Amino acid sequence: MEVKLGKYRHFKGKEYEVIAIGKQSETLEEMVIYKALYGDGEYWVRPLSMWNETVIRDGEEYKRFTYIEE
Repeated sequence: MEVKLGKYRHFKGKEYEVIAIGKQSETLEEMVIYKALYGDGEYWVRPLSMWNETVIRDGEEYKRFTYIEE
């Protein structure tokens, strides 16, 4: 599974920038390291396996994150 570095839009509308792919130190699970492009620009970590999931909200299916640019 591949995740490109660059900007993404979350299905709820906010934008984030993926800055790296790392590994969880105990399990070696791949993690997406990303930064909010709003507010205080907090950094977040999410399992790569969740990054490309689809989400059902109000009966509609959405990609959790959609790539928008490098």
